Amino acid sequence: MNDEAALTQRLERLAAALERLAGPAPGRPDFEAAEAFVWHADEERFEPVPHVNRVPLRLLRGLEGVAPQLSQNTEQFARRLPANNALLWGARGMGKSSLVKAVHADVRSRLAKELRAAGVDLKLVEIHREDIASLPRCLAAMRASPHRFIVFCDDLSFDKDDTSYKSLKAVLEGGIEGRPENVIFYATSNRRHLMPREMVENERSTAINPSEAVEEKVSLSDRFGLWLGFHNCSQDDYLDMVRGYAKHFGLKIADDELVREALEWSVTRGSRSGRVAWQFTQHLAGKLGKRLET
Repeated sequence: MNDEAALTQRLERLAAALERLAGPAPGRPDFEAAEAFVWHADEERFEPVPHVNRVPLRLLRGLEGVAPQLSQNTEQFARRLPANNALLWGARGMGKSSLVKAVHADVRSRLAKELRAAGVDLKLVEIHREDIASLPRCLAAMRASPHRFIVFCDDLSFDKDDTSYKSLKAVLEGGIEGRPENVIFYATSNRRHLMPREMVENERSTAINPSEAVEEKVSLSDRFGLWLGFHNCSQDDYLDMVRGYAKHFGLKIADDELVREALEWSVTRGSRSGRVAWQFTQHLAGKLGKRLET
């Protein structure tokens, strides 16, 4: 064996050893594995979700002003028509994340035949708030897929020293690539502008050019073309939610007793909301020995 052949052989062995040390290259995500996934930024992988934790759209009460808008936007997106990124903001426990998950299931079901004919599916991908900086890599993995993706971030907000909002701004609209055509971004937040009020006010009072400083912070929410506001519910709304759940799940209880117990439950929680109504329903069903199957 001549020197050149020996050198080539040694290099091949070295390359093979390095490949073994590096481990297998990450494969392309298998988006056929499920209808929903969770993005794990540290491993750069999409974890399939075999069963999405959600309630049917028909069970969500008090959302008559916002549910049709999100449904219409999602249907447009699924059909490759123009649609907007959506920000669902407002009161805690009023069904923001529940609505996103319910609308995904509802639209996917209603358009199932049409989507199958086109060879696509409507997928839901959750990205955690702390992984927002990895959003460009997440979207890059979906860009080549034929499917349509709702990328969903629950409880999105940014604190004073957090600069990852700049990455989100670029992805939503301002970057060279922007978001892929087959991806739309839905987020929920308790804050309309995604920033704490004191942060915005501090920028206004301390910056050399206050208006420009504030604009830099609040312009992120402008990247969402669809804003849907969720507000605290009245007692009547709360009781309507409770009655709706009780009827759907066949909970046998007199209405006056249902109202009394539901109001007592809300007093102990110090609030009335869709979440409190659902928690009371779980309590009542357990007490009556009834399973909740949606």
